Amino acid sequence: MSPRRYAQLDVFANRPGAGNPLAVVLDAQGLDDEAMQAIARWTRLPETTFVFPAASPDASYGIRIFSPRREVPFAGHPSVGTAHAVLEAGLAQPRDGLLVQDGVAGKLPLRVAGSGRSRTIAVRTPQARVLRIAGPGEPHLQDALAGLPPGKLPPALMDGGRRWWLAEVRDEASLRAATPNWEAIGRLAQATESMGLCVFARSTDPVYYLAVRAWVGAPAQFEDAASGAANATLAAWLASQDALPGETGFYRISQGREVGHDAIIELQVDDGGQVWSGGRVVTVVSGHIDW
Repeated sequence: MSPRRYAQLDVFANRPGAGNPLAVVLDAQGLDDEAMQAIARWTRLPETTFVFPAASPDASYGIRIFSPRREVPFAGHPSVGTAHAVLEAGLAQPRDGLLVQDGVAGKLPLRVAGSGRSRTIAVRTPQARVLRIAGPGEPHLQDALAGLPPGKLPPALMDGGRRWWLAEVRDEASLRAATPNWEAIGRLAQATESMGLCVFARSTDPVYYLAVRAWVGAPAQFEDAASGAANATLAAWLASQDALPGETGFYRISQGREVGHDAIIELQVDDGGQVWSGGRVVTVVSGHIDW
């Protein structure tokens, strides 16, 4: 089998090591599900994406997304990072500032702005919906939030392609100092078939409006360095409560400092209520994979 073009990226970052890592196999035609899963397991990165030729004229390219354990219908940082890799490889060009990826979640547009190191890419995320707003004594949630001073909004369970519990914390200092209770978060995730708990706090920092931490409870347990999908779901929740930060529907969040990263994700809720999640991408490794 001939080598395939391969890249490793840092997504939602302006420098290597700040964002969320991603592997991209740019010539995936001919790989079956078993091979793609094996490659994703081998890279041991949060996700690995596989790029295919577009199957229809209204798409720029096809995409499959795999974690080390399973295929993922949609995720934010793999979508944004793959678009960056496709542009760098010359596999597609934006039309009217948009790329269109065709994957398990359907055809999703990605907005491309700028060029070079200042280029930003944002994906229009699947429509998120409120599954339930937590009341007093919500099973498993109280244990997962123990010790965190609550903010103004009640916790809520949202589904935006992946389910997340969202909970506001009173202040940024409390959020950043928190130690996740992994046993309780794991129980919460399994009982509610969710990813886990995404907690956030308002910030007075001049660069970002919110600080965010995303604690994945199942099947593995870890803190996500930068989650475009979780933050898009959060943006939809804030919009539904008329609680978006800023005045234009655009804002930035900070994520990942507690696990050695420093990601900045840009969110936009447009006039139609659609959520766009994006930021910058840095290529760290360019080469080939011989599988």
